[in-house]
Amino acid sequence: MKLGFLTAPFPETPLMEVADWAASVGFEVLEIACWPRATGPTRKYAGTSHIDVADLSESRASEIKAEIAAKGLDISGLGFYPNPLHPDLEKRAIAIDHLKKVIVATGRMGLPVTNTFCGGDARVHVDANWEEALRVWPDIVRFARDQGVRITFENCPMIFSYDEWPAGHNIAYSPYIWRRILEEWGDTVGLNYDPSHLVWLMIDQGRFIREFGPHILHMQAKDVQIDRDGLYERGTLSGGIGWQIPRIPGLGDAPWAEIFSALYRAGYDGPIIIEHEDRVFEGSDEKVKRGFLVARDVLRPYVR
Repeated sequence: MKLGFLTAPFPETPLMEVADWAASVGFEVLEIACWPRATGPTRKYAGTSHIDVADLSESRASEIKAEIAAKGLDISGLGFYPNPLHPDLEKRAIAIDHLKKVIVATGRMGLPVTNTFCGGDARVHVDANWEEALRVWPDIVRFARDQGVRITFENCPMIFSYDEWPAGHNIAYSPYIWRRILEEWGDTVGLNYDPSHLVWLMIDQGRFIREFGPHILHMQAKDVQIDRDGLYERGTLSGGIGWQIPRIPGLGDAPWAEIFSALYRAGYDGPIIIEHEDRVFEGSDEKVKRGFLVARDVLRPYVR
């Protein structure tokens, strides 16, 4: 295993400066955020473009990978988390077009995975979304296969606000759907496992890893705190709105000893990528770095 982080919380800092800091404090790997270059507002924790995949030549791809390697770092994959099943077909098309560019860039850099979302339409139930996924995703999967790239879906339901209520913007969050995904595309699509979402979804971590461990291709280490007063006020049918609080690993309720024990037993030996969404450590690069260092010190004893 190697410990690193997703570069998304450094939207204004050049990639090589992020890499210099990562290497200087003992990180070993980066997941590089590859949203489109854009102006105007973006979704929170999204929009960072550390590699402009829309204009990435093979020579530049090789140069970036070599520059990162010269700092003693690996790249776990490229990350772009849009909604490829967006009900607005224009927005969906834009998301898929850029996702394919990220997949091409992943292949040109000789990286194993593109990390993304399966997507979903929050207005309709999960089975209807699955039928839409069966129409949309085969073309993307074929495209990735042709590029020699595997895709990972993060197991996040994307229910954090009323804009995502009631069904969320990503259906690939539960065993119920993951069995279908793997049956359809298991040779090309795997799991980008984030344990924080299983905490508030009340899905057993150890059992999940036992069942899906062979298909975990990437891991994002994020924590979540359950606000018990908020849960009392709103109940589970609120979908986590008002009672789940993203935290740096070690500051929430994720059972890290259990998680790593199960990962080792399942044979997982891939990257451990810290995902930073903790509001306590926001507002400046220095605060973000402090959060990453807290997470580093919590997770380092498990990562060997």
